[in-house]
Amino acid sequence: MNENREVLKLVGARIRALRKERGYSQESLGEKGGFHFSYIGQIERGEKNVSLVNLAKIAESLEVNLIQLFSYVEEEFEVTEDEKQIKEIVQLLRDSNSEHVRTAKNVIKGILM
Repeated sequence: MNENREVLKLVGARIRALRKERGYSQESLGEKGGFHFSYIGQIERGEKNVSLVNLAKIAESLEVNLIQLFSYVEEEFEVTEDEKQIKEIVQLLRDSNSEHVRTAKNVIKGILM
């Protein structure tokens, strides 16, 4: 596999992982970003050389920073217990309102400082 195709596959795998974490289907992610679900599938399989503009739209639809699409997932990546806890906290914050997020931030700052 050439290097270009490998990068596309890695980014596609990351998009797939983020989409599944959020419980989105390819169709629902496509609708949020203004894409056809088959285009999302092609990106996830590394078949499409997606533009930076479209990657930004996908990141926004997934509610992540663009840079997070380039944090490649490894098939054999082992998640520590701390990382699982952090992920759970992040999900709780995502499901909360702005006031709760600010309060949680202040509590965490108080504990860590």
